Amino acid sequence: MAKTKTLVDLNPGESAEVVDFVGEPSENQRLMHMGVVEGTTVQLIRAAPSGDPIEISVMDYALSLRREDAERIIIQQAAD
Repeated sequence: MAKTKTLVDLNPGESAEVVDFVGEPSENQRLMHMGVVEGTTVQLIRAAPSGDPIEISVMDYALSLRREDAERIIIQQAAD
């Protein structure tokens, strides 16, 4: 079985579709209010040298997320 990929598995410049969330519903709801919803395409712009925070592009704006939040966002990359 393939490992589930999360937002932190992307490299800068890569895009993926949000397919699910793990963890506390209240925390996931907060992410959804910021535009990170199932079916949305997100792109990793950059990560801090320490890996926390990361910056993504979602719905035509830049959003910085803590690594622990990004690890709760399950993604699916398009097949090449």
